[in-house]
Amino acid sequence: MARSRIVITGLGGLCGLGTSAPAIWEAMRAGRSGIGEITTAPLHELKVRVGGEIKQLPEHGIEKKRLVTMDRYSLLAIIAAGEAIAQAGVKVDEANTSRIGAAIGTGIFGAETIEDNYRGLFIEGRSRANVFAVPRIMPGAPAGQVSMAHGLRGPVFGVTSACASSNHAIAIAADQLRLGRADVMVAGGTDAPLAYGVLKGWEALRALARETCRPFSADRDGLVIGEGAGVAVLETYEHATARGATILAELAGSGMSADASDIVSPTVEGPAAAMQACLAEAGLRPEDVDYVNAHGTGTKANDEIETAAIRRVFGAHADRLSVSSTKSMHAHCMGASGGLEMIACVMAIREGLVPPTANYREKDAACDLDVTPNVARSREVRAAISNGFAFGGTNAVLAFKAV
Repeated sequence: MARSRIVITGLGGLCGLGTSAPAIWEAMRAGRSGIGEITTAPLHELKVRVGGEIKQLPEHGIEKKRLVTMDRYSLLAIIAAGEAIAQAGVKVDEANTSRIGAAIGTGIFGAETIEDNYRGLFIEGRSRANVFAVPRIMPGAPAGQVSMAHGLRGPVFGVTSACASSNHAIAIAADQLRLGRADVMVAGGTDAPLAYGVLKGWEALRALARETCRPFSADRDGLVIGEGAGVAVLETYEHATARGATILAELAGSGMSADASDIVSPTVEGPAAAMQACLAEAGLRPEDVDYVNAHGTGTKANDEIETAAIRRVFGAHADRLSVSSTKSMHAHCMGASGGLEMIACVMAIREGLVPPTANYREKDAACDLDVTPNVARSREVRAAISNGFAFGGTNAVLAFKAV
């Protein structure tokens, strides 16, 4: 039996680059970095002072009694989901509410809530935690909050696989549509990790950049942490066309694998297997792909290994690919990264423009792909893949193509 085609009819997002999907894409097109000094989150005695921070949230109209029940990462997810649903023109009512669901990935947890409670209990001497601490912190909270904010009563669940969480959530959401469990799925990821405890942990790993994120550049010295959310509205091609929706792109396939090797050190084999599985499911040959949105964290290990994995999968065509890491601009937004990078892939296909790898300064012989340094490039993008390779060796790759 033929597989149902899955399409994207709405996009929503916010991060250090902007507080809507169009604003994010405009910054990516311009090669503008959203990385800078963190000014709104208390950092205490941290050495790390840079991140991809949302300086001011957009107006969202969520009432205070609802806000007190949610951590920042849930709020970001609600805002992004609302934008995507509005663009898709989906009207939720009693007739369809049980056929619309949400799958929201997150790589961390409610970090803002953890920080406030620990400081209150152990430093300020409070006698009890916040009454909403547990429902605010749990990794499934953003999905639940999105369902409540937008009235979605179909399949709703959280997905967590570190930095691959968005891609896994989008892939599993597509499965719900193909299995007939839903007609529409709101899918993507969110994270708000700019909190003392989380950043202190990353500081201990010695993986953080001192100044900014420089993926694939020989002088790169680590990743930069950011916050944000990226969400899409997914539906079958038949459902979208029946209601006259504007189709932005097709989610052509996904591929997943595990390194089964090391909790933090990546392998070539795992990422390559996920890319190969993705191309196979999407029915794409290597030469059909024009753009790879790289995982591209800016660490020495990731960028070299990802380059080797891309060369293994694409062979001679690797030299004709456009590759870029948009983390150079929005930073590594943990579980939200794949959602934001999905926006980059869809818009690259729609506008025939590859967003650049910003902050690039020096060629690295071990990262010898065309990484689109600093300036966006016009070219036809028939198909694009988005790589997500996470701690734990959990890999998820998505393929998008023009409709």
